[in-house]
Amino acid sequence: MITIAKDVRKELKGLGEKVLKDIEKQENPNIEIPIRALSNVVFDKKTGQLGLGDKTSKRFYFNVAHSKKFMQTMMVANFTNSLINEKIHASIRDMYYNLKRTFPDSNENTFDEQQESDPIIVDLEVALNILRENLHLTTDRKGIVAGNVVIEDRGDKIDWSKLGSGGWSIPSTVDEIDFDRVNADFVLVVEKNAGFERLHEDKFWQKNKCILIGTGGQPSRGTRLLIQRLNSEHKLPVYVFTDSDSYGWYIYSVIKSGSISLAHVSDRIATPEAKFVGLTISDIFEYDLKKCTIKAKEIDIKRAKELLDYEWFKNPKWQKEINLMIEKGIKAEIEALSHRGLKFMSETYLPSKLKKKDFLD
Repeated sequence: MITIAKDVRKELKGLGEKVLKDIEKQENPNIEIPIRALSNVVFDKKTGQLGLGDKTSKRFYFNVAHSKKFMQTMMVANFTNSLINEKIHASIRDMYYNLKRTFPDSNENTFDEQQESDPIIVDLEVALNILRENLHLTTDRKGIVAGNVVIEDRGDKIDWSKLGSGGWSIPSTVDEIDFDRVNADFVLVVEKNAGFERLHEDKFWQKNKCILIGTGGQPSRGTRLLIQRLNSEHKLPVYVFTDSDSYGWYIYSVIKSGSISLAHVSDRIATPEAKFVGLTISDIFEYDLKKCTIKAKEIDIKRAKELLDYEWFKNPKWQKEINLMIEKGIKAEIEALSHRGLKFMSETYLPSKLKKKDFLD
């Protein structure tokens, strides 16, 4: 994956030069793009990650079905090249408005909606093997973190241990930060913001010498990249704590193996060494939380059955938990642990799980 600015510019320049050469040779200009579809997504058992296969398609300029997208791709490439040259960043929303215009003497727009421009960014990402973030395109911040860590972000020193109740808001440009000090034994990733706030207020990260990350649901790319960097660069084990349901478990799998929609960047944002610390269906019975369960809906059961067929959920322990959910027809949120006391999660449940190494892999 290309990350250095001069190399990113080289790839963008190469794309433009390739199109010019096609024109000079009087050939139909085209861009080759790996296919981003389930049929071209493969699971690599060796790396434990999802990735794209070898199937590609070509986008031609002189093709009625392709010409508009071809033009849009070149516009986005030119825009990102300008960002890198000017050493500035823009949100994907900014880019949409900057490039949106109507062609002279027509009612045809370059982009009608942002739903048109967003996929073009991913096409460029895949075609050039460059992360969107390295093209200087950003998205809204999502995810929070606390811990005994000091970073440098665009010239500012930021101490994650001294940011009060809010924690540090994780940007999309995590690859640009430098770590000055990391004093932790592991990373705990929490699906729910409420769970993060409970553990943060209880100073779980201080008492257990860890880095606490809240994803606020499905983790953003920036959050996944941060988790991966802490694991690969600082050798910190990663434990994921989610609701006991098919969607929480899928969030864990996204952190661990990547997602189907972002299979092309799994090597940069997935953490194959991540382990699941809970909540499981078995925990509901072990910790007497039966009164705090929620009846699983038909869509929950359907999703659970889909998980059973995923290669990365073939572990017998995972098969047991998923089948148990289907059999019992129940699910539970991590907040259900509050039934045993507001500090039960931070002082009993998680410390016990970590000490016993009671994880799912």
